[in-house]
Parts: sequence; C-alpha cells; structure tokens
Amino acid sequence: MDELNNEIPEVKAYEVGDTVSGKVVKVEDKQVLVDIGYKVEGIIPISELSSLHIDTCSDAVSEGDELTLKVKKAEDDEVILSKRAVDADKAWDDLEEKFNNEVIFEAEVKDVVKGGLVVDVGLRGFIPASLVESYYVESFDDYKGKNLSLKVVELDRTQNRVILSHRAVAEAEEASKKQEVLGNIEAGSVLDGTVQRITNFGVFVDIGGIDGLVHISQLSHDHVEKASDVVEEGQVIKVKVLSVDRDNERISLSLKETQPGPWDNIEERVQVGNVLDGTVKRLVNFGAFVEVLPGVEGLVHISQISNEHIGTPQEVLKEGQTVQVKVLDVDNSEKRISLSIKELELEQHKADLKQYEKEDDHSGFQLGDMIGNKLDKYK
Repeated sequence: MDELNNEIPEVKAYEVGDTVSGKVVKVEDKQVLVDIGYKVEGIIPISELSSLHIDTCSDAVSEGDELTLKVKKAEDDEVILSKRAVDADKAWDDLEEKFNNEVIFEAEVKDVVKGGLVVDVGLRGFIPASLVESYYVESFDDYKGKNLSLKVVELDRTQNRVILSHRAVAEAEEASKKQEVLGNIEAGSVLDGTVQRITNFGVFVDIGGIDGLVHISQLSHDHVEKASDVVEEGQVIKVKVLSVDRDNERISLSLKETQPGPWDNIEERVQVGNVLDGTVKRLVNFGAFVEVLPGVEGLVHISQISNEHIGTPQEVLKEGQTVQVKVLDVDNSEKRISLSIKELELEQHKADLKQYEKEDDHSGFQLGDMIGNKLDKYK
C-alpha cells in the first residue's frame, strides 16, 4: 500500500490574534458555530458578536453568513472567535480617518440610555444629550432606530471612547442656511414665517433658517400691550421685511405691514357730510382728536367744538367721552379727517327753530315776540 495515500492531511493550527474567515453553520441563543476549515467548529460567544448589547445571537448574524473573525483562544478541541474585535479594528481606523477629515456620516441610534444615545459605528459610539440637537429635547424615546448625521468630536482608542455629535452637523447646516437666506432676502419682501419666541419687546419669527424680529410696534395697527395678545408660539404668519443688516445678521420684520391699514380705502368708508359716533382720544390746545373708526382719528379744531366761545377744549370735552361729529373733509394721502361738533349743534338749532316757527304759525302766537333775538345767531 502506498504510504502516501495513508497520510492524514495536515490541519492548520491557529494562534491567538490570527484573522480567519468562516461560514456560520449554526446560530444558538448565546453562541454561534462557524466552519473555519478546522477539525472543530469555531465558537463565537454572544459577547464577542457585537460591541453593542444584544439579547440573542440571531440579532447579529444568520446561518450562511460569511464572516471575518479574530482568534481569541486556540486549543486542539476549542477555538474561540470574535467578530467584535475585527469590527472594532476596522471601525477605529475608519473613525480616525473621519475625525481627522471632519467627515459627516450617518449611523443608526441603537439605544436610548441615561445621558444620551448609543449608536452603532462598528463599535459603541455615544452621543451625549447636549450634543444631540441645537435645542432642548424633552424625551429621546423617538430617536431609537433613527439615522442621524454625525461628526466625531472625541476619540480615545485606549479608553475605548467614541463621542459623536449630531448638534455640530445641525448647527453647521443652520449656519449655511442662514447665510443663504441673508444673501437672498431683500427689504420689501413678504414671507411666511413661524413664531419662535415671544418677548416683552416683540416676536422672533423663523423665516426659513434665520430669525427676524417683529418689534411690538410692528405687530398691529392698534396699540399692543403684550405681543402674546396678537400671536402665539408656533403660529405661521405673513411678515414684510423692513430692513436687512447682513453684517450683524439682523432682520427687521413687520406683521402690521401685511394687514389692511385702518386708513385703507378710507374715502369709501368716511365721506364729507357723514355724521359719525366717535370717542375723544386726546385733547390738545388746538382741538380734540376723535376716533371714528378703529385706528382712525380725525381732528375737531377748537373752532369747531362749540357755538360758544371757549378758551380750551377741556372746557367742554374730556378724554374717553363719546361724541357725535360731522365730517368736513377727508384727505387720504395725508391721513387727515376734519370733523365738527359745532356743525351738528347748528343743524339741531336750525331744526328746533323751524319746529318752533311751525308751531308758532299754528298757534297764532308770535314766538319771536316771546324770545326776542336769541335765535338770530343760529339763522
């Protein structure tokens, strides 16, 4: 018999640290068996499958998978392998390159833990809560399973420390978008915006990547005590761009300018000869300003307040008083309305005189003889 035919093929011996390739032949709950061409199948304990916590081996591999593994223990009757070690070596090299070149990449959030998020980057990466977003997040529950754009902000291979940031990516995108908006926006533009913050002096509105300020004086044509009386956070409003300061990244906006003004089409709503009810808003030396429509005031000159001679408007009027006025003139271009109280008094006296005269004719008495010339000044 040929002795060569009886030779047993030499089986390759493995040493700790060797890298081997193998095919998954069986997946159990806590270990995986791999055919690596050795006399015994290699074993991957669940702890060596992934750098992240998994409950069962099937969470990481399936039968038939071809794997590259590192030998952790090598004996004749047992070979312990690690997928995690190979993945970690590749991941460290990859992360160091990304860190040095400030590369932005995507990774899936695998778990939400106290203080932040855990992501799979070939090993365990951590995003501290303060580096998740550029704004405060109440709960991170919805982030599990979500892909995030990330940058590596800290690496320490000896400490197995990988710190990542989504906030850095978001802030860079926001800054880029802000510059784009600043470069394109022009005074006079009317835009849709979302109310972000309400302050004592006005409202900050997001107009597509940058916030502009609507000063409280630009919220309404009417006087505004509190901005929250007019708008609320999250509300979408139309605003007009008043000015753009690109150097200081400041944009002034107006809500008032997008709304119909109290003087719009005033000549159609207020005409000469109209008799209107109004409220005395201000008293000045030369007359009284009377509001006849919301936001629309007209002037009753002192000479048009009374038929009697008066030294000051305060002698017959007070602020807040309701009065009837007659429209003498409307000037839309100058936003001026001339009003008269005296004219209505004259008309009333003339009407009274006619009534007296009518009654006088029927009674046979001479009214003029009774009251003399007291009505002459109204004729």
